Amino acid sequence: MQSIEVNQNEAGQRLDKLLGKYFNLAGKGFLYKMMRKKNITLNGRKCDGSERLKEGDEIRLFLADETIEKFSQVKVQKVQEKALDILYEDGHVLLVNKPAGMLSQKAKDTDESLVEYVTSYLLSSGQLTREQLRSFRPSVCNRLDRNTSGLVAAGKSLAGLQALSKVLKDRSLHKYYLCAVRGRVQEKQQIRGILTKAGRTNQVSVELGTGGTGTGKDGRKAGAEICTEYEPLYYEDGYTLLKVKLITGKTHQIRAHLAAAGYPIAGDYKYGDPGANAEVKKKYKVCSQMLHSFQMVFPAMPEPLSGLSGKQFTAPVPGEFGRMFAGLDWEAAAEAATGKGKTAAGKKDSAKTREGQTAAGKKGSGKTREGQTATGKKGSGKTREGQTAAGKKGSAKTRKGQTG
Repeated sequence: MQSIEVNQNEAGQRLDKLLGKYFNLAGKGFLYKMMRKKNITLNGRKCDGSERLKEGDEIRLFLADETIEKFSQVKVQKVQEKALDILYEDGHVLLVNKPAGMLSQKAKDTDESLVEYVTSYLLSSGQLTREQLRSFRPSVCNRLDRNTSGLVAAGKSLAGLQALSKVLKDRSLHKYYLCAVRGRVQEKQQIRGILTKAGRTNQVSVELGTGGTGTGKDGRKAGAEICTEYEPLYYEDGYTLLKVKLITGKTHQIRAHLAAAGYPIAGDYKYGDPGANAEVKKKYKVCSQMLHSFQMVFPAMPEPLSGLSGKQFTAPVPGEFGRMFAGLDWEAAAEAATGKGKTAAGKKDSAKTREGQTAAGKKGSGKTREGQTATGKKGSGKTREGQTAAGKKGSAKTRKGQTG
């Protein structure tokens, strides 16, 4: 006989759903038969699977060990060791600075993504066990494109996942991005459009303006209404640094919407200008779209995430931004982007960066502590104190992991 004590990540769901996770190789018919025969009981009583579980409930399995082993399997994908740039961590949430080139979630079984690296980190630090993976798996809550860098929120617990998903869905969690676009943007604007997915090509098209989501020529739904807000922070050598706020959040929205408005993102090989992309690659060593998930501002959060209420977090800006906007005073830009300053003033030669260096920080200041990996030590992912948008420690003395 074996028993399962329901934990906080398992509470609230139906018994049959939890049993399906534990016995992932068994059919539902087998599980219902075992409950009818009292081979599976809940709190010492006969059950039918419809019961809603509470933390501390006891599920008893009067089954042979061989049967349990036969019908249950825990898969943990082995991944290459990767450094996780953890900007904030508590018992329920991780905020990670994802580098360009890393998947947020895998598209096929053989992929390695941020989800696998987070899982590996939690297992190696003792915060998660293989047994717990039977019924709960940590995951990211906001997905970034592979070649978009910046802040990604991940839930370490069911409560964390649910709370993050709620504020993302109701749009009370505000997300801001930095991007470099071709052309000169003169003023702050809010633009609208209709976004349509192009099917198998993994591309979208955007028609500027407003309108209903009627039916297209092929009989499919014409698209979804989108809204994007952007504000120019600085202009140099044919490119504008924009701060972008997503009002809606659709696939490739920022990239496609800005391109449709006449301001393609530098380095974007799907929606950008091929000639301009070749130019910035040669001149600034830009190999992917200049789009960075820069800031998250949390609303009032319920327990157990109340400690995040009203806080804002920023991710260090990649070095490519410093190379493209070498004349920018990045201290002023950080203040402007986080709402502390009014403008991003140019200051010739004040913020030149070396290759691999964050825009305003010392070399390596935007990385995790030396030796911290996805299989790192417990507690290695604490927030940085006083970190600004450009990653310069000490320039904004605030509480742990918070700016502004």
